[in-house]
Amino acid sequence: MRTMGLDVGSKTVGVAVSDALGWTAQGIETIKIDESAGNFGMKRMKELVKEHNVSSFVVGYPKNMDNSTGPRAEASERYAEMLKAKFGLPAVLWDERLTTMAAERTLIEADVSRKKRKTVIDKMAAVMILQGFLDSKN
Repeated sequence: MRTMGLDVGSKTVGVAVSDALGWTAQGIETIKIDESAGNFGMKRMKELVKEHNVSSFVVGYPKNMDNSTGPRAEASERYAEMLKAKFGLPAVLWDERLTTMAAERTLIEADVSRKKRKTVIDKMAAVMILQGFLDSKN
């Protein structure tokens, strides 16, 4: 059984999964969604849950630096509730402050082009969210 980590935005969801032992996170893909049109990528999510034998979710929770929550955090809460309802699996909200910036910095240091960074940043942020969660458990 594996844990799936998600970096939820309004246009994309970065996806990562843990290894079978729950030690490491690997980036899988970025799912295109359209929050304003009510398309949350659940069809693709269902395929990934089955393919990777997922038993739980960790959803990035973008709190403000003062620990308050705003519209994006509320969107993550709704997405986590959707996952629970659709799959009947636990979904934990995980503080993701600064993960996208850290992912961007890592990709810049690895000399990844701006165009390529744009295509992988959400997946990389999902890896960082999930790895933080996994590290806290071990």
